[in-house]
Amino acid sequence: MSRVIHFEIPSTDPDRSMTFYREVFGWEFNRWGEEPYWLVKTGEDEVPGINGAIASQKYPEQPVINTVEVTDIEQTIKAVEKQGGEIVVSKMAVPTVGFIIYFKDPDGYVSGALQPDANAS
Repeated sequence: MSRVIHFEIPSTDPDRSMTFYREVFGWEFNRWGEEPYWLVKTGEDEVPGINGAIASQKYPEQPVINTVEVTDIEQTIKAVEKQGGEIVVSKMAVPTVGFIIYFKDPDGYVSGALQPDANAS
């Protein structure tokens, strides 16, 4: 069984979004490298829940995306396609994190799948 491990909230104004979520929920933010991408800590690690990110919005209809951890990204690609889904962003490496894809389910909703791999590059 695979679990949602990460979310991404797109924003036209990341500073405004971070202020909003910080003031409303107490979330903490740290920029990830030089990318317009800020990791979100939503709570303490020993409490159930997931962390995520605020990302610069790339296009107006960009959805909030949940990412599911998987053990085999290639097997996940095959399963998505076999079950009527569509790969919308092909497998790519996220250095030191793993390999990720983005896909649409049969209703057209976008999600991500990530195979952790500290050696990804």
